[in-house]
Amino acid sequence: MIEIYQIIAIFLGILAMVLSILRFRDGKMSLGMLFAWIIIWLVIIFISIYPNTTNYFAIYTGIGRGLDFALILGLLLSFYLIFKMYNKIETIEEELTDLVRELAIQQNNIKTDDKQDIEDDSDLKNNIK
Repeated sequence: MIEIYQIIAIFLGILAMVLSILRFRDGKMSLGMLFAWIIIWLVIIFISIYPNTTNYFAIYTGIGRGLDFALILGLLLSFYLIFKMYNKIETIEEELTDLVRELAIQQNNIKTDDKQDIEDDSDLKNNIK
């Protein structure tokens, strides 16, 4: 018999897979991340339909209980995703710093060129007089 938590987990898993596919279709997600998220949600759906399978993996890995296995696996996956997001944020921060630096240099060069043009114009006017 299917329990309520299983129905909720299956619904959320399917919804998350559809959202992942839509993000991939819009070009907001890479193919590798799409496969990773599809596998994660399929595993969640599978575990929600067959919750006793976690006991097998728990015994096989030496963890003990199935729920402990699922929690440890979720915790490890969460840490991995946080690490991946941290690296992405660091990369974006470095790119933003380089972009702002480049814009400041270009803006300074434009102001210097404008001042030089004004000085050249005033020198010409003085020479004409």
